[in-house]
Amino acid sequence: MAREASERRPGAPRSTPAGDSPHACAQPGLVPQEAAAELTTGPRPPSKSTRPQSAAWRTIKWSVRAATLILIGVILLVKCDGMFYYPSDRVWSRPADFNLSHEDVWFETSDGVRLHGWWLPAAGGAPRGTVVHFHGNAENVTGHLVLVEWLPRAGYNVLMFDYRGYGRSQGRVTRAGTIRDGHAALDYALSRPDVDPGRLFAYGQSLGGAVAVVVVAERPEIRALVAEAAFSGYRRIAARKLRSMLWPGWLASGTAAALLSDGHDPIDYVHRIAPRPLLVIAGERDATCEPELAHELYAAASEPKQYWLAPGAAHLEILEVHPEALRERILRCFELGASGGVEQPRP
Repeated sequence: MAREASERRPGAPRSTPAGDSPHACAQPGLVPQEAAAELTTGPRPPSKSTRPQSAAWRTIKWSVRAATLILIGVILLVKCDGMFYYPSDRVWSRPADFNLSHEDVWFETSDGVRLHGWWLPAAGGAPRGTVVHFHGNAENVTGHLVLVEWLPRAGYNVLMFDYRGYGRSQGRVTRAGTIRDGHAALDYALSRPDVDPGRLFAYGQSLGGAVAVVVVAERPEIRALVAEAAFSGYRRIAARKLRSMLWPGWLASGTAAALLSDGHDPIDYVHRIAPRPLLVIAGERDATCEPELAHELYAAASEPKQYWLAPGAAHLEILEVHPEALRERILRCFELGASGGVEQPRP
């Protein structure tokens, strides 16, 4: 009976026990003419609206859905890739706002791009060293001065510079271009007679941390590096952004790999910084460059290295939340590098 029910045309009457024989049921007057025709000639084929979907049609539907997801991914990743670089020529602050003296400096990269920077001399007495600062992905040196204005008062010269396309620097920003710019900034610092080459350090924040890792790995002149709120790779951070939007992990990683290049990823360079000291810092509440990405960078590095997860701090908020602890750790890392020591700094 189950088979009969499954073959019954929608709307046709059910057969009764007395009518199990199709010939009996087909006698005139016993059943409607339409039902009798069905029982004698077989069930009619289902209409288009009830016909089961073919495998080809199902494939087309899933292909359209997949194409839609890929298109959404392209749009999202284009936005995410754009988030790597937000240059601006707006002026947010000046050294005079912090009672600092400064010098406007200009230098060229190996491919002929003219860059602008600020030279902030150490305040009061002989400098303890020189710090080349690699700023984050937005604004320009005027917007990041507030994050390093304490270093001259701590006795360090500071060279701030803008990547190509940022602030007053010429050119258009690219990933490879930021690496060239970092090398040019180091070359300029080493060319100054007031710089002790044995006490030259790098401090990178956010995108600048990722750039600084690559540059420092290629420049043994740098004695120590502090990377704050950095990330391990460009595809990695893009994939994490997609996963945060509820994308499946395999799809997020695959889309990021397909649409973003993997060149100049800091995780591929960080092991070359040793035996120089490396301090990796992350904010516990950083939703822009998640602390897991910074820890990946730390894990891939060789000793001497230190990782500090700043409690309760969001992106680039550590100086505000833990000013003394941040300064102490940074200066300790620099001093360890200047001494040529290889022991891990104290926590």
